[in-house]
Amino acid sequence: MHNQGVINLTLMNISFAYGLILLASALACLLRVGESRQMLGASVRMGLQLLAVGYLLDAVFSINSPLLVVFVLVVMAGFSLQVMGSRVRRKMPGFYRVMGSSIFIGCGAVTFLFCSLVVGYAPWYDPRYLIPLAGMIIGNSMNGASLAAERLASEIAERREEIETTICLGGTARQSSETAVRNAFRAALIPTINTMAAMGIVALPGMMTGQILSGTVPAVAVRYQIAIMCAITGAVAITAYLILLQGYRNYFTVAHQLRERQN
Repeated sequence: MHNQGVINLTLMNISFAYGLILLASALACLLRVGESRQMLGASVRMGLQLLAVGYLLDAVFSINSPLLVVFVLVVMAGFSLQVMGSRVRRKMPGFYRVMGSSIFIGCGAVTFLFCSLVVGYAPWYDPRYLIPLAGMIIGNSMNGASLAAERLASEIAERREEIETTICLGGTARQSSETAVRNAFRAALIPTINTMAAMGIVALPGMMTGQILSGTVPAVAVRYQIAIMCAITGAVAITAYLILLQGYRNYFTVAHQLRERQN
């Protein structure tokens, strides 16, 4: 008989789970890799952040206000921008402007289309749907966006002489940076493509697993997972494309001259 109930995890259950973090930290100490404290700190930060988010979402769900939902989404996007800024070592000119506008347009458009055409719930600002779906789309797009920005910066730096030669021969900024943009876009898509290829056989994705554990029929959970993965892939592609479209131009002057090296 299929059990539709949800198993509630107590503090004792969570403490057992954190025992695995302690084990991983002990192994890091044993091998002297220097990540033990960072791992423990990250695990504590994760717990505190998720607890805070849990209480916040309870309040947002009860109030059910469109302004409050939009505010939460803006805060999520802002934090994602801060995280990307800390990840990317080589930053393109106008990094935060390019990344912020690309995340806003790419993830925002995909989230709107997904919620209105695929899920089709009402009202549009229902926080039980909009916030988790937007969070998954933004969170997964962050990796692709970071890879696109960093790879573009690396490609421009490594191909500087090649780019300058192309410009001297009459090429435009677009023509001289075409290979760099293409390689950066490919790098941004690789993790998402690998995830899709392994999904279902090598790994069961988190959203699908969570729904099944909460009592959702597996066939329904599978359909949701397929739909959200398609949305994530589209968001990654659009966001990375917008980053590269704006980003490569920032390396050149209006006269199609390559700017000085960025420190």
